[in-house]
Amino acid sequence: MFAKKLQKQAEAQWVIEPFDRMRVPVIVFADEELVREMDEQVYQQAANVAALPGIVNASYAMADAHWGYGFPIGGVAAFDPDADGVISAGGVGFDISCGVRALRTGLTYDQIEGRENELADVLARRIPAGVGSEGKLRLASVDMDEMLLGGALWAVEEGYGTRNDLEYIEENGRMSGAEPRYVSDHAKQRQEKEVGTLGSGNHYLEAQRVTAIYDGGIAKVFGLALNDITVMIHCGSRGLGHQIATDFAPKMIKSAAEHGLELADRELACAPIKSDVGRQYYGAMCAGINCALANRQVLTHLTREAFAKVFPRAGLTLLYDVSHNTCKVEEHEIDGRRKKLYVHRKGATRAFGPGHPSLPEDLQPVGQPVLIGGTMGTASYILAGTTGGMNLAFGSCCHGAGRAMSRSQATKRWHGKDIVMHLAQKGIVIKGSSMRGIAEEAPGAYKDVSVVVDATEKAGLARKVARLEPLICVKG
Repeated sequence: MFAKKLQKQAEAQWVIEPFDRMRVPVIVFADEELVREMDEQVYQQAANVAALPGIVNASYAMADAHWGYGFPIGGVAAFDPDADGVISAGGVGFDISCGVRALRTGLTYDQIEGRENELADVLARRIPAGVGSEGKLRLASVDMDEMLLGGALWAVEEGYGTRNDLEYIEENGRMSGAEPRYVSDHAKQRQEKEVGTLGSGNHYLEAQRVTAIYDGGIAKVFGLALNDITVMIHCGSRGLGHQIATDFAPKMIKSAAEHGLELADRELACAPIKSDVGRQYYGAMCAGINCALANRQVLTHLTREAFAKVFPRAGLTLLYDVSHNTCKVEEHEIDGRRKKLYVHRKGATRAFGPGHPSLPEDLQPVGQPVLIGGTMGTASYILAGTTGGMNLAFGSCCHGAGRAMSRSQATKRWHGKDIVMHLAQKGIVIKGSSMRGIAEEAPGAYKDVSVVVDATEKAGLARKVARLEPLICVKG
């Protein structure tokens, strides 16, 4: 029903005008092929979001959108706290602040060629990965709260990285507004041994080769050139973030009923921003963001140690770190006025354009680096935010390829060992803690990331800067 209501309004941009309880339209950023392939539930969920109180402009779905919990993954929505707007655990997701960090290594392909297996072995030994993986850090309750307040800044003060790293992390490595007191003891217990771990699912650490430059000027500012070796780290807040969402979803459903909010789907799980539950969730979620930032900072330290063991001359510097499962209080222009909005990005990356005050001085002229992870057998991309994208979708774009089939479907179709062998023939070394996990994340289980990125650029949300091909992938 919803797919039939889609109307093309610009290149790679489609609209479903409001009907029934929708307060605003649904806008989808995708080409015709991706639109045809999207599940009807994506449009249904985006329309459900469009019916929530206080929503501003539209309910957006990115090119990699697919069905999720309440909100579609690849969904963006902003809410006005002064218009009875809501905050939603379903609009952030269970892996709070899951995101991507990109590092330059100071190495080129000819310097590591032939030693990929050696490096892969060291990385696999140093980087804890997989279901229930544990790191060497053990956090007591006081340390836990300091980590939840300090994020990557806490990690740097503990000796994991340098203060220079913080300049190139979203929120400068520390999300303000964190309230550890609203994070349950159970959530904290789940995180006691998980700081500095990748986890499982689609999380990974990947060594990559720059194989294409699309915008030489921006690439130079980003410090990227052909055949450079880069590293991407993709992970989030582990068990703590999952537990925060688990704890607050039923509280939000109850709060919605108490405030007379009719939800089209219980999984939307939201509460008024100004309610007690809304404020508590925001404080806990900000703590979850700091947990993820600390996690990626510790993993960066471990990655630097691993590279130094194999390539002593390597110098891993941070290009950027950005999350794609958050709710942020941001200022955006609405009807000619600047307003503070609660911008939910679920499986969608912040992509601020040139001149944004939150960006480091050297990145101001070109815009924010936008990090788009592919699969362990396909390319990843680095894009740059655009001025136009700020007005199109609150400075947001896609976050990856997006799943094309479920994990259970993938395991019925592929075997982990076969995937490892196939990718080895392509020169890609896979180190996974579980063959089933590798099968679940088979490249064929995802959309074509290049098609997704091309549609994102055509829509004007971001512009392509560089293409990165995987050489080594450490999987959970």
